[in-house]
Amino acid sequence: MANKLTADQDKQAIALIRGIALDAPLKAKSGHQGTAMSLAPLAHVLYSRIMNHDPANPGWMNRDRFILSNGHASILQYSMLYLGGWGLSLDDLKNFRQWDSATPGHPEVGHTAGVEVTTGPLGQGFANAVGMAIAESHLRSVHGAGAVDHHTYVIVGDGCLMEGISHEAASLAGHLKLDHLVCVFDDNKITIDGSTDLTCTDDVPARFRSYGWNVIEAGEIAEDCDKLEATLLAAKNHTGAPTLVVLRTHIGFPSPEMTDKHEAHGNPFTAELVTSAKKVMGIPDEPFWAPDEIVSAYRSHVLGRGTEARTAWEASISADAKASLTSQHSSVDVEALTCSLPRFDATANLATRQAFQKVLEATDVVLPHVIAGAADLTGNTGAKLSATSGFSAANRSGKQVYYGIREHAMGAAMVGMALHGGVIPVGGTFFVFADYMRPSIRLAALSRARCVFVFSHDSVGVGEDGPTHQPVEHLSSLRSIPGLQVIRPADPNETAHAWLMAVTHDGPTAIILSRQNVPSVTDGSAVKPGAGIIKSVGSPVATIIGTGSEVGTALEASTLLEAEGIATNVVSLPSWDRFLALTAAERNAIIPTALPRISVEAGSTFGWAAIATHSVGIDRFGASAPGNVVMEKLGITAAHVAATVKEALAL
Repeated sequence: MANKLTADQDKQAIALIRGIALDAPLKAKSGHQGTAMSLAPLAHVLYSRIMNHDPANPGWMNRDRFILSNGHASILQYSMLYLGGWGLSLDDLKNFRQWDSATPGHPEVGHTAGVEVTTGPLGQGFANAVGMAIAESHLRSVHGAGAVDHHTYVIVGDGCLMEGISHEAASLAGHLKLDHLVCVFDDNKITIDGSTDLTCTDDVPARFRSYGWNVIEAGEIAEDCDKLEATLLAAKNHTGAPTLVVLRTHIGFPSPEMTDKHEAHGNPFTAELVTSAKKVMGIPDEPFWAPDEIVSAYRSHVLGRGTEARTAWEASISADAKASLTSQHSSVDVEALTCSLPRFDATANLATRQAFQKVLEATDVVLPHVIAGAADLTGNTGAKLSATSGFSAANRSGKQVYYGIREHAMGAAMVGMALHGGVIPVGGTFFVFADYMRPSIRLAALSRARCVFVFSHDSVGVGEDGPTHQPVEHLSSLRSIPGLQVIRPADPNETAHAWLMAVTHDGPTAIILSRQNVPSVTDGSAVKPGAGIIKSVGSPVATIIGTGSEVGTALEASTLLEAEGIATNVVSLPSWDRFLALTAAERNAIIPTALPRISVEAGSTFGWAAIATHSVGIDRFGASAPGNVVMEKLGITAAHVAATVKEALAL
């Protein structure tokens, strides 16, 4: 067992962390010193005494995960990654918050070794941690505790717990009894505006107990490393419920002038205040003080603990269990998946949400990675694996998560599950409720997390529920998110290929599905390039472009025009981002720019000008009536499309 650092080394390490927390924001003229200063002893104890992680192998599958949900205190995490030897240098710390640095303003996964998730929007990291705990418990059940047995540690602040997403995520975690999840609440009673007394009188311990959490009210131990260690070990060893540690801290400590001041939250300390704090800490008043002897001792200690933990795991895990776990973390077998995709003939007349469930279930055998779920709409959205049991506190091996009416938490938990590794989360809800999930979808894209967001009831075709439940602007909204693959399949075959593209994509995908039945009119081949000609005539005078359920409308319009001697090609365009990634020549071969190009989509026409010359769409909210009536009244008809084509041709 690796020896602990000495009490003097503890003291020096904490002072070093606090010094960097002062110096980096001062140099950047931007940042948040106060929280990082007050949490330095906690971070030191977590990294040097509690967590099993290996700086020499940051991707070790059975490592503990750490999330700084209050990501504005990123300099705290960067200080630990520097001090513990994850690859950050002093120069990286000196470039804090600068262009192309390894130390951006908030932690970014994939950008800095040792950062597990991208945090910043408050509460998201906490919900990510719940997702990581779900993934860990599922993999532990499937592969055995000898293969998977690690914890997720997350630090949250007042802001994280004020955000509504924390309620949803904490409620879900308590219900699922995720006892490998430890959350430390940085109870400093400060927000940007001032004391939390201005805005919040919640009884946080009582709140979390009501969710079913184990709560440890640690009190004033934030400066006592041994008591912090004992408290965290008690939290780690607790079974049957996740644990919240309520830690009373004092923002800005030990600054004589800034301790417990709300200005310490986000206003960089002046040089004079930095000097004053360093005097109290008893360290030299020099920027980025980091003596070689303490850095070397710290790295040797952390690396020793990490190597010891990892090698012990590698020695104990059976070859079969390790191979099974490695396979679960490996890439999808594209050939096997392609062979398992169902194929639908021309007689298939299904809503694409119904087709999606058939595809999901047909490929389950070759995709052990997939964990499906929905926000209380399991049967409605198609995100259902009928043959599997539900994931629960009593059944961790289940592959169907019942998230309840918690879209916010579902989205963020899916990001955490994906970034944990070993699982591909699929989550469904009605498309209009993508609004609830947008922050998580955006962070999935920013993080390149392989999540599959399934949105059904994709247009005013929803019908009688009316405009509150009829998405209009949602497609254009999601298409505007960089890095998010958006696919709106036309029929069952395109739905199958959309699933193939989603689970083999290096990042998140939104699959947009219909409530109403649609005819089977494609072979699915348009999905990979993003678009494809599904009706080709000898000498077309225009191209009609449809997506989703409106591909059938486009074909009907082409038939009407054909009866009048007007020849048109019809294109299915399920994915803008895939289509626009083609070369100009490839795009032109599908949708020639020399011809009028008429789009038809039951949603906002915003953005279509990049592809079409004329658009048939809906630039208003919908209405309560049967879906086919709403479509007709709002102009999503073959006759209206045909008329628009003739207008484009000046006929």
